[in-house]
Amino acid sequence: MSGAIINLIVQLVAGAAGGNAVGGLLKNIDLGPVAKTISGAVGGGIGGTILQSLIPALAGAAGGGVDIAALAGQAVGGGVTGAIVTVIVGLIKNAVLKPK
Repeated sequence: MSGAIINLIVQLVAGAAGGNAVGGLLKNIDLGPVAKTISGAVGGGIGGTILQSLIPALAGAAGGGVDIAALAGQAVGGGVTGAIVTVIVGLIKNAVLKPK
């Protein structure tokens, strides 16, 4: 597998984990488990890719192989951005569907 695909998979999984973690911690973000997972994965994938373009060291070594530090950076970036996007989606949902 190419390094870009591995990075994307790590970002998606970490984003889904970050989205579920923040959704479990913040009870006022009342998204279901599927919505938390999807919003986290999307946020992790997009945010991780943006971070990778801003910080080229997160892309890993150019010579191939697996760089553990780069994978850890991808996981942290994907998890954090997945959590942020999940919170934003939850807040938007709460604002649109607030009780009357």
